[in-house]
Amino acid sequence: MLFKYKVVDDKGVNKEGAIDAPSKDVAISGLQRRGLIVLSIKEESERKSFFQLSFFNKVPVKDIVILSRQISTLFDAQVSALKTFSMLAANAENKLLSQKLTQVTDDIQGGVSISGALSKHPDVFSEFYVNMVKAGEETGKLNQTFAYMADYLDRQYALTSKTRNALIYPIFVIATFFVVMGLMFIVVIPKLSAIILDSGQPVPIYTQIIIALSNFFVNYGFLFIIFLVLIGLWVWRIASSEAGKIYLDRIKLSIPAIGNLYKKLYLSRISDNMDTMLSSGIPIVRAIDITSEVVGSRVYKAILKESADGVKSGQAFSATLEKHSEMPGIMVQMVKVGEETGGLGPILKTLAAFYKREVDDAVDTLVGLIEPVMIVVLGLGVGILLVSILMPIYNIAGSIK
Repeated sequence: MLFKYKVVDDKGVNKEGAIDAPSKDVAISGLQRRGLIVLSIKEESERKSFFQLSFFNKVPVKDIVILSRQISTLFDAQVSALKTFSMLAANAENKLLSQKLTQVTDDIQGGVSISGALSKHPDVFSEFYVNMVKAGEETGKLNQTFAYMADYLDRQYALTSKTRNALIYPIFVIATFFVVMGLMFIVVIPKLSAIILDSGQPVPIYTQIIIALSNFFVNYGFLFIIFLVLIGLWVWRIASSEAGKIYLDRIKLSIPAIGNLYKKLYLSRISDNMDTMLSSGIPIVRAIDITSEVVGSRVYKAILKESADGVKSGQAFSATLEKHSEMPGIMVQMVKVGEETGGLGPILKTLAAFYKREVDDAVDTLVGLIEPVMIVVLGLGVGILLVSILMPIYNIAGSIK
């Protein structure tokens, strides 16, 4: 349960915050152990307003990157875990992150390990993050672990952002094109078509097609919008089921150019994720299992889950990957070499760097290809529309002379 409190610290400063505890008494005890005088404490209602829903109330990845670097720096300076998280909670700009770190601080003060305290907040700290911290606790290298985490999250954030941004531009241009064309068909063409039809001049077949389309959108446009809404609801319903999500992920990977880009992104994520965990001493089966949860594709998640089961039964990791066409031969062979030489971690690191470069090159190629294709397609669309309407009008003007 979450309790909101008002307290006074040892310097007489009033403070407010929130603490997660199984009961009110435990919450008060946790605050008193921190040397705070409790003025008031009450359970926070679970009801949330529209703007407090998890969709709007998230901790950005860049904040977790900065947090990880700060923790690593403070641990290097021999600052205790309790003091570290207490300082970061007090200075965090993101309110949700500040609240979560305050709860982590209270748990650590109550004797819970850092990984155990972080695991209570899966909406902020992923299973991968928690397991990395747990490995750092076991090896006594927490400062290095948080530094690794910051570097890893930074790489993944940059890679994902570049891929997403590469797709935003063409989507925006295409959406704008359809909006402009819709306005042309609904507002402009009906007025011009009236002039053409009233003139009594013969109307070319391509102009008749454009006028027919315009009449359809004017008279039955609402049916078309209803049809699009129904299609959207159908896709949403499919995406709500596990089988549907796998189906849509397969479609995403099969789209020319874009599918290849996503494939390389997922392979980069798999390699980087596993290299980071294996370097921290996490067993390979556990590393594969955790990677399957954060890879971001249900197709590759299923492959990794099957691979984890295969490794448990005594198979080589490379042998389990070789069964799937989604795993390229170069990756399978590199993993096999890493297993034979006992250097799987460095091999995965090399693969991660290789696929990162591949993603960068694929994004640059895609952007370079999309721009001229869009210019040609949009130019043809607008050109056909203008010729179909303006040519008859020019003919009418010429006949008047």
